[in-house]
Amino acid sequence: MADSKSVLTDKDLSELHESFKNTPKSDVLSRIIAQNGVNQAAQDPNAQVRLNPVFSVDLQTGEVTNQKQSGRCWLFSLVNTLRHQFGAKYKVKNFNLSQKYLFFWDKIELANIFYDRILATASRPADDREVEAYLNSPDDDGGQWAMAAALVQKYGVVPVSDYPETSNVENTGGYDTVINRKLRIDAAKLRQMVKDEKSDDEINAARKQMLNEVYRITAYSFGEPPTTVNFAYRDDDKKYHKISGLTPKEFYDKYFDVDLDDYVVFSNSPDKDYNKLYALPSEDNIVGGKHIEFLNLPMDVLKKATIAQLKDGETVWFGNDVLEQMDRKKGYLDSHLFRYSELFDTDLEMYKGTRLQYHQAEVSHAMTFTGVDLDGDTPLKWKVENSWGDKNGEKGYFTMNDDWMDDYVYEVVVHKKYLSDEQKELLKQAPVELPAWDSLA
Repeated sequence: MADSKSVLTDKDLSELHESFKNTPKSDVLSRIIAQNGVNQAAQDPNAQVRLNPVFSVDLQTGEVTNQKQSGRCWLFSLVNTLRHQFGAKYKVKNFNLSQKYLFFWDKIELANIFYDRILATASRPADDREVEAYLNSPDDDGGQWAMAAALVQKYGVVPVSDYPETSNVENTGGYDTVINRKLRIDAAKLRQMVKDEKSDDEINAARKQMLNEVYRITAYSFGEPPTTVNFAYRDDDKKYHKISGLTPKEFYDKYFDVDLDDYVVFSNSPDKDYNKLYALPSEDNIVGGKHIEFLNLPMDVLKKATIAQLKDGETVWFGNDVLEQMDRKKGYLDSHLFRYSELFDTDLEMYKGTRLQYHQAEVSHAMTFTGVDLDGDTPLKWKVENSWGDKNGEKGYFTMNDDWMDDYVYEVVVHKKYLSDEQKELLKQAPVELPAWDSLA
């Protein structure tokens, strides 16, 4: 076995220089890349032709939303599917729900379940891998579809006019800094109380006070959420309507024909076995709430179910790695948008499963499918509703080439009616629990 310590000698450095100097057109490429930037030099101009934003199945979903400087895409994507349904049923163009309302309760629930996890692992060292995972992001902005569904099921929803966006949810950096420090301080105190063998009553009293403080910080930062819905609007026919006196949960149950338990998350994670159900308990956000589960399947199954749901007029939540092969301004998502391997004359391609295993891939964003362009039954490109405002893409809508879905889409959420009998049987199996550091976390 070769010595693992390889010192770079003067000879090595000289050989590196000579190899570069003798590379054909290295001086030309250096000027092009240095002056224009890597992405500009690598971008394929033919992407504009491939990504012409015309679709054979195109749901008209109105204006896009804007999460601004926050990590709330997972909430925006679920709320988008709900608001589109309400808007179509009650003829309210560009109706919107309050993402801040669900975000507030997520912060409280995350703190509560964080204390559970810290106490459950208090006997382990702080550098234990699971404990480290909890301490790395005690109250992160990000989330999974099941987390958003759990919040809706417990707290309901409110129109954005009842609880509008404010500074600390549009730019969560300041709040996140405070709340994460607060929770890490609490973790240290709780772990010390366990070490000192304090009684359950003492620990519970301390924990209750900690949660009171979290609530106060969050209420100061966002404002307390409403307990009733008071919503007046004119529909697209100019008729006046008023909804008042309902709790957010009653409002959801009465006006939204969506049972979130009727939906399932299909994942495509080739680093795991297909046709198995997986769970990610470390990311559940509500004690006693909906669990994060994925049915892992080949990509053609995800596409088939997504197309079926779109054809029936319903948008589709999906999790993806939006920072790969993306032009934000143009709204392009294409696996061959930036031809890095050709530009640098080196193999920079990775198999999807390998990217997940070696931390090149992550589920970094959630968006909504609102259309697809089909050649027969074969998808060519997809219409995507993003939550980055209307200054990106085609008034906020992105165009995704089908190969980008293969490479960078990891989850779609579809109604169970689109599952085969065999897939429904797979849902009955006991899920394989994934660790907090799994590639889908």
